[in-house]
Amino acid sequence: MPDIIKLLPDSVANQIAAGEVIQRPASALKELLENSIDSGADNIKIIIKDAGKTLIQVIDNGCGMSETDARLSFERHATSKIQTAKDLFSIRTLGFRGEALASIAAIAQVEMKTKRIEDELGTKIIVEGSKTVDQENCSCSSGTSISIKNLFFNVPARRNFLKSTTAETRHIIEEFFRVALINCDISFSLFNNSREVFRVPNSTQKLRIVGLYGKNYNERLIPVDQKTNFVSISGFIGKPEFSKKTRGEQYFFVNKRFIKHSYLHHAVVNALMELLPHDSFPSYFLNIEVPTDSIDINIHPTKTEISFQDNQQIYAVIRSAIRQSLGKFSISPTIDFEVEKSFDIPPLKEGEIPKFPEPKINPDYNPFQTKNQDLPSEISIRQESNRQNWEELYKQNLSDSYKENGDNPNQNVEHTLINPDWGSEETEIEKYTPFQLQNKYILSKVKSGILVIEQQRAHEKILFERYLNMLESQNGASQQQLFPEQIDFSPADSEIIDEIKNDLYFLGFDLSKFGQNTYVVNGIPADACGKNINDLLEKIIESYKSGMIDISLNKKINLARSMAVNMAVKAGKKLETEEMLRMIDELFACKLPNISLQGRPTLKIFSIEEIEKGFN
Repeated sequence: MPDIIKLLPDSVANQIAAGEVIQRPASALKELLENSIDSGADNIKIIIKDAGKTLIQVIDNGCGMSETDARLSFERHATSKIQTAKDLFSIRTLGFRGEALASIAAIAQVEMKTKRIEDELGTKIIVEGSKTVDQENCSCSSGTSISIKNLFFNVPARRNFLKSTTAETRHIIEEFFRVALINCDISFSLFNNSREVFRVPNSTQKLRIVGLYGKNYNERLIPVDQKTNFVSISGFIGKPEFSKKTRGEQYFFVNKRFIKHSYLHHAVVNALMELLPHDSFPSYFLNIEVPTDSIDINIHPTKTEISFQDNQQIYAVIRSAIRQSLGKFSISPTIDFEVEKSFDIPPLKEGEIPKFPEPKINPDYNPFQTKNQDLPSEISIRQESNRQNWEELYKQNLSDSYKENGDNPNQNVEHTLINPDWGSEETEIEKYTPFQLQNKYILSKVKSGILVIEQQRAHEKILFERYLNMLESQNGASQQQLFPEQIDFSPADSEIIDEIKNDLYFLGFDLSKFGQNTYVVNGIPADACGKNINDLLEKIIESYKSGMIDISLNKKINLARSMAVNMAVKAGKKLETEEMLRMIDELFACKLPNISLQGRPTLKIFSIEEIEKGFN
């Protein structure tokens, strides 16, 4: 039998490595930006076309490379950052593995122009699919310019799995923010399809945040500064009253490297626990400086995860630093250690004897004697009132609500609901008056027993089918605003609004762009009257992003689902009888009334047999 194990060709091995390092255009941009920062550049220009699918170009004024270095940079595991295994625990640079350019060149057409300051001519190299097509001397500026064209051109399956242009652009902007927010000594400019999106000069971190997110962030930030012998925390947190309903403005930087860390995120949330509004997410831009030998950054191909030697100490310092900043800037109450002036009792004079207080006693007071024995006591009056209230409540719930239609024809409404797709004779709802249990469940009588409906899940199901029908038919009503409202979004959320703007219009939202990331709300859905439109749109965006990431739903289904979840009545909402009747009618008109959007039951029928069994 011949041998079956063979060495993979370098081109195939590079494509496999690219699958781990380069997941989308934003991943390629991240690797190029890290190399530019490591080169010592203080001016970086980024050019994007077609969300990076057609072109990603990064131009810097760094140290550049020689002809030999330029050629070696496209080889696997070729790096100037490390030489021995010990160097892995003293890394100060962003890129160090030597896989970035080799992985990118395996799945794209790459053109590099680079020149050192002391050289007269630079080097131009063109690589396609790990093969060097051309190499020659050229005239270019000092630094490096790398162009990535036709990403995944030789891996069509990977290219087909890319998201929409808007979604990929959003990922590119997010990756740009992760680099630009911490490298404030570098000026950045970003061009998307020949349009300048961002241009931020060298500045402080606060000015960098304001330059990227908008001038209104100038008053939303609280500085954080805490130094210990093993860690230093600096940066900014957002004021709790400006927290948003969407995630996104949450950045941890360890030694100027962006990371994701759920444990440290919990420290921030814990510090703001009593101050954050319900269902809101805090904003923070925190820089963590630790010794390089106390972390391991080589645990993930994308280098966004880091292992600390002592997570608990970092957790405690972050929480303490945030609490200190909140107290310092009067965001949360602080302890005042100054002595209250009312307790400043002067000392006794020499020879003075203190006087003891004398209690006043009424010798004629008898606690067992009332002034008028004929009047009923307050306790007996309260008991009699409670007894009458309980009798009225008992009569109302057990007499009026449950007696037959003939006894009280004004309160009982006759409804017969049969869904041919789901219902049967056992679920046929006859003459009834539904009522709520704990403002969460709707109870009604059916032929076979008792029908129990979970009102929030049921309403979500109803709204989902209604909104989906509006999107498919492109027929929706909008309530025009007498005073249009202006709303600011983050750049990433603004890209989502641009993507779903037309669909939002069919759902009732009439939005018009007013500036780079600002929108004017001219109309809202009729069901949204009285709601906070800013919070509602932020919740819809957050639900939409969750649907894209977690379950990759179709755009219309995802948007209809997001709208339904945020517009549905919640548990604890008291409903009138007409509202309950309408909800039951609309639920049984749905295609699958018994299954919620989360795959859980919306209703349950307790048969007479089950009820009798519970009493035996």
